[in-house]
Amino acid sequence: MSKTVNTVLGPVSSDNLGTTLMHEHLIFGYPGWQYDSAAPAYNREEAAQVCIEMISQAQQYGLKTIVDATPNDGTRDPELYKIVSDKTGVNIICATGLYTEAEGAAAYFKTRALFSGNPQSVVKEIFETMMKDLTQGIGDTGVKAGVIKVGTGHNAIAPYEQMIMEAAVLAQKETGVPIITHTEAGTMAPQQADFLINKGADVKRLMIGHMCGNSNLQYHLEVLKKGPFLGFDRFGLDVLYPDVLRTGTVIGLVGLGFEKQIMLSHDSIINWLGRQFPVTEPMMPLVANWNLLHIFKNIIPALKKANITDEQIHTIMTDNPRRLFEGE
Repeated sequence: MSKTVNTVLGPVSSDNLGTTLMHEHLIFGYPGWQYDSAAPAYNREEAAQVCIEMISQAQQYGLKTIVDATPNDGTRDPELYKIVSDKTGVNIICATGLYTEAEGAAAYFKTRALFSGNPQSVVKEIFETMMKDLTQGIGDTGVKAGVIKVGTGHNAIAPYEQMIMEAAVLAQKETGVPIITHTEAGTMAPQQADFLINKGADVKRLMIGHMCGNSNLQYHLEVLKKGPFLGFDRFGLDVLYPDVLRTGTVIGLVGLGFEKQIMLSHDSIINWLGRQFPVTEPMMPLVANWNLLHIFKNIIPALKKANITDEQIHTIMTDNPRRLFEGE
């Protein structure tokens, strides 16, 4: 059954999402970039043009929707999203949420929890933040978030991250929007899924992300049996984990019949805030395919060579994102 989905240009039917990349970033800045006085100033018009050029190329492969998974502390720009969506016609769905303790801006809510002595009061504050973004809009832009983003660190889930996940579940119960997650290097996925589900998350509206940082099929099966979708959403980042293993894992899981729980994306960043991201000469070949075209140009053909059918690919790229938003 179709549902209404918040995009940056307003609500659309889930039936109109089409081919979807579930985890990308039109723009991203690590907390602290604002204080680099020698960094280039942000130019929204220039950033928009870069996004438009890249997305226009991806549209030639049938791309219809992008989920921008940038959390609140990754410096979202809803005004940029509106420009790009208007110029390209691609649906853009943006997020509310907070990043991991190690890589996000944890001090504000952590300090509030410390001095209040009551983490549950801070869970309520984070919940209120998410609800403002989901139901009223981000800042004064009028843009309503359409997904909730949470994350956990490497080999551990910090109490701060637990507060964010608990708030996310409360916000999902109120709004019915999906929760999408960040796992660090493919660790803590079973524990993350258990925490969210035990708090009452709708498993049909839950995607555990960055599972492609691990190629152990047993690990994936452990999470799949809990019921959520899995995001293989860092294709092109060979510098973190080889695509050949990501692709092989997807082939294996589809062969086991799990195509209805898998989604693909890149976690690409079209525009970096602050100084240009430092990429050394040896690293360059390992990020050469880290862009919106890679899945369409390289990964889907590789899946087809492994006898994955067009119908199964349609399930992964179109049906599964739709079902995530519908909760079906």
